[in-house]
Amino acid sequence: MTAPQDSHVARLTTLVMGALHPPPGRRRILLALGFGAFVHAIFAAAVLAMIVAMFFGMSRSLGNVPWPYAALANAALVLQFPLVHSLLLTPRGGRWLASLLPAHYGATLSTTTYAVIASLQLLALFALWTPSGIVWWQAEGATFYLICTAYAATWMLLIKASFDAGAEVQSGALGWLSLLQNIKPRFPDMPTSGLFRIIRQPIYVAFALTLWAVPVWTPDQLALAITLSAYCLVAPRLKERRFAKRYGDRFRAYQRKVPYVVPLLNQKLMSG
Repeated sequence: MTAPQDSHVARLTTLVMGALHPPPGRRRILLALGFGAFVHAIFAAAVLAMIVAMFFGMSRSLGNVPWPYAALANAALVLQFPLVHSLLLTPRGGRWLASLLPAHYGATLSTTTYAVIASLQLLALFALWTPSGIVWWQAEGATFYLICTAYAATWMLLIKASFDAGAEVQSGALGWLSLLQNIKPRFPDMPTSGLFRIIRQPIYVAFALTLWAVPVWTPDQLALAITLSAYCLVAPRLKERRFAKRYGDRFRAYQRKVPYVVPLLNQKLMSG
């Protein structure tokens, strides 16, 4: 009478152990799908937080640090993004990203890990900001609708630039999709089409534009816009050094042809 019970127990034990310790192939697939779901959820939350917070001029957020300490907290929030973001793009930062997970997964998932960290940084910046409570100006009537249209247009421009650069890299999908297929990540080629035919850094320019096309102006929004706009002008220089090493004369020829951030809207360039 005990043999059937023992058989059921053995099968149950096998199922539990299989769930807790899946074979390598299944473990890889589960890790890839889990990372994919996580990075895209965090990415979406960060983008939504940015859109909403800047729409209200950073006057509405979850931060509640007492003043004047709030000024230091807000400064830390706004500075942590460009500093860490740039550091992780260095060779040392890349090695650190790859070391966060086991060696046979870490390198493949490094772009996804980078996107997770960047999204968490942005989510912290826009969700944990402590508003000053001061509103200088708020658009009304027809002006409000015109600025809202411009604000939406800048976000559409940012999305377009991200797709031109390679949406799989920008969103963090490259790493987990590569792991899911058990292949080495293949980065898109040097972007030269779309908005990259007009300027070399359309993502940074579009992001900077979102900072200024808002219907509510506060000291908070001005501080954020100035700081991150400065970052958008300086940081691409580091990116271009990496591109010059990677693509050599091809990138230098592209540099000579296409302006940095201010488009030269003449027919020759547009048709080239």
